[in-house]
Amino acid sequence: MNIEHLRNYALSLPDVSEEFPFGNETLVYKVKGKIFMLCGMDSEPLQFNVKCDPDKALELREQYPAIIPGYHMNKKHWNTVIIDGSLSFALVKEMISDSYQLVWKSLPKKLREG
Repeated sequence: MNIEHLRNYALSLPDVSEEFPFGNETLVYKVKGKIFMLCGMDSEPLQFNVKCDPDKALELREQYPAIIPGYHMNKKHWNTVIIDGSLSFALVKEMISDSYQLVWKSLPKKLREG
């Protein structure tokens, strides 16, 4: 799994934009202007941050060593996912989708319907 796989999946979700608001090192994905995923371009191995339900975040961290509290993020609501070969692409896509849905649901109704 590489950055192109992550990028293609993120961009396949509705109303997603791809930006570099923090410089060329951090690729940011937003839904209707709100961040749901950040990906470090220079990290080796590849890693990214996604939003997560706090209870599920703890559960995932306990179950998978490649999932840790969100680097430079609110550690209660964000996880850093390290792509080291130990996680299935299905699980990675699920975490991205969950993050997208959490952010989507937090948008004002006017934005969701627009």
